[in-house]
Amino acid sequence: MRARILTIAISGLVYCCTNTTVMAENWGHWRGANGNGVAVAAKPPTKFGATENVKWKVEIPGRSSGSPVIWNNQVFVVTAAPTGATRGPLAFKVLCFDRSTGKELWSKTAVETSPHALTQETNGYASASPCTDGEFVYAHFGSQGLYCYTMRGEPVWNRDFGDMAIRNNFGEGSSPTLTGDMLIVPWDHESSSKLFALDKRTGKNIWEVSRDEPTCWATPLIAKDATGRAQIVMNGQTAARGYDLKTGKELWHCSGQTERPCASAVSQDGIAFVGSGFRGAFMGAFDMTGEGNLAGTKKVLWSMKQDTPDVASPLLSNGRLYYYKGKTGQLTCVDAKTGKVHYAASRIEGMRSTYASPVAAGGYVFLTDRDGTIVVIEDSDQLNIVATNRFGEGIDATPAIVDGEMFIRSEGHLFCIAQK
Repeated sequence: MRARILTIAISGLVYCCTNTTVMAENWGHWRGANGNGVAVAAKPPTKFGATENVKWKVEIPGRSSGSPVIWNNQVFVVTAAPTGATRGPLAFKVLCFDRSTGKELWSKTAVETSPHALTQETNGYASASPCTDGEFVYAHFGSQGLYCYTMRGEPVWNRDFGDMAIRNNFGEGSSPTLTGDMLIVPWDHESSSKLFALDKRTGKNIWEVSRDEPTCWATPLIAKDATGRAQIVMNGQTAARGYDLKTGKELWHCSGQTERPCASAVSQDGIAFVGSGFRGAFMGAFDMTGEGNLAGTKKVLWSMKQDTPDVASPLLSNGRLYYYKGKTGQLTCVDAKTGKVHYAASRIEGMRSTYASPVAAGGYVFLTDRDGTIVVIEDSDQLNIVATNRFGEGIDATPAIVDGEMFIRSEGHLFCIAQK
């Protein structure tokens, strides 16, 4: 088995090296390389839409709010597509497209099955984003399994963690996170919640830890504290937590988060920012060198108890923290170090309901409304609107930005946006 994996890995590496144009950046995770939602060197256009500055557009079968990920000249998306029968099985697919042309390079059906539970009408069955490091690509379909492929689409391994019991049939959605040789997989639900660290090449456990948490839709963030120790930061209804990356040991926790948290953490300079905003409001800045219960200690650097994010995760760019109030498009911007408010719960024309998280590049912040409107503002202490762009179809997936291009997964299509 190991020899086969090595052979597949080598062939995939050869494929990538001989059939791609090497780009300056990659976006291998739904929040980008640093997990904060920022494409550091990218400069995409600010004006675009259903026909303006569209390099290519391809139709995607089925439904997913998972974001695209990009590595060199390959773009990956996932979907859950009907197999033909009404209320019949769904085909859980991974699709790979040529970044330059939009041509489909390969499509693999991980599994065909009927999900064991219902999902909310605003959430499909393929809501977790894939991830890749240029060696393998991973697609997590929750109760339908976790699948690893080479960059050429050859299956390597898969894991079945069982069936999740999600609160109120809201549906699943947490994405895995890659770091080094490890794949971090969240598994929070109404039964036995856990956090897994898997060997990325075999899918076998490196460690697993139990979590005293009900359903949570957040994705793990990998960040370093001020001493250089790598941690996994996770949101949770009971508490925000930091875990030692090597062992899975819980290092710190802090209560205060609200019900059914969805927003993922962001981090800079050894500080983790974690918030939630359903039936309550809380955003905290945590010194990651803290130990044990941080509540009421100086390791909680600042906190907010109004206008905090619900579904969409915050954006951390140039020392500023951006987040929506709940699911609305009302935007708040604060100084990340001090919590000083630059502007709060500001209404923006065209922004009413949000699932996609804000992203930043080239001195701008891109805000996505569920109706398919993307508003571009300056990445600054003041709220300055630059452009309002409309696609005419819904967008729940967070856009991905690489170099001068933006990749947008809408209800029915994948767009590559580039200046023409």
